[in-house]
Amino acid sequence: MKGTVIKNTGSWYTVLTDMGSTVDCKIKGNFRLKGIRSTNPVAVGDKVEVVPNQEGTAFITAIEDRRNYIIRKASNLSKQSHIIAANVDIALLMVTVNYPQTSTTFIDRFLASAEAYRIPVVLLFNKTDLLSDDELHYQEMMITLYENIGYQCIAMSATKHTGLDVLRQLLEGKIAVLSGNSGVGKSTLINSLIPGAALRTSDISDAHNTGMHTTTFSEMIPFGQSSWIIDTPGIKGFGTFDIEREELTSYFREIFHFSKECRFSNCTHTHEPGCAVLQALGNHYIAQSRYQSYLSMLDDKDENKYREAY
Repeated sequence: MKGTVIKNTGSWYTVLTDMGSTVDCKIKGNFRLKGIRSTNPVAVGDKVEVVPNQEGTAFITAIEDRRNYIIRKASNLSKQSHIIAANVDIALLMVTVNYPQTSTTFIDRFLASAEAYRIPVVLLFNKTDLLSDDELHYQEMMITLYENIGYQCIAMSATKHTGLDVLRQLLEGKIAVLSGNSGVGKSTLINSLIPGAALRTSDISDAHNTGMHTTTFSEMIPFGQSSWIIDTPGIKGFGTFDIEREELTSYFREIFHFSKECRFSNCTHTHEPGCAVLQALGNHYIAQSRYQSYLSMLDDKDENKYREAY
């Protein structure tokens, strides 16, 4: 029997079978013996084969090849990955200029990881209604930066329901994964888009202006007639996983554009003579924040670099 994983609580997986029923599943033990370096060898969105048992549950016995996935380094110090979602059509990264503040490094790391698997990303700038004039100006600058690179951006307020019509049209017929820092409003957005979803929401911490985890597991929620949103737990940092140094240039669109003019084909864009990327940076064709994100990812081979405030 085949189906799609629509919920992962850490120990159990809910699978929507091709016949339209749901069944709670466990993983067959030998999954962890196949060299899968992941904290979750089965992810929400995976196409799987299941074998029912006498208890009314089932075992997941096989995973079909994934067409793509969003992956990050596991939050502990192990050399493992954590797959956020698999087999998606689009990724929604919700960010906030304040309440809490999302760093550009976090955004850029997510974008680069999505580029690696050719997953389109839309940036959702939430809580626009709460921003001061200075913060709104900064948000406009960020939107201009990412739109110039080629990413669609939507300024919105999940609580005031502004920007939702554009998003609904965008998601029609798609499987979308929704990600972002804790506290940016992911659960509020889903509750606004999908009446009856009734996801728990929480206020951000006043003391530190940081988000508090509300969603504790990943879940695929039906949206409209033929769409799905994968709700994911909030994440603090985004340590990139399985991206080689020599590939990294390809995942920063504007850096890749200028890199074609570099004198050396193996240019790292850090110090080499005749580097077109450094020249473009000096001429402000590449944003300093994007270049710093690129440098931080070059440093990721140093295992001690993966900490807190990305």
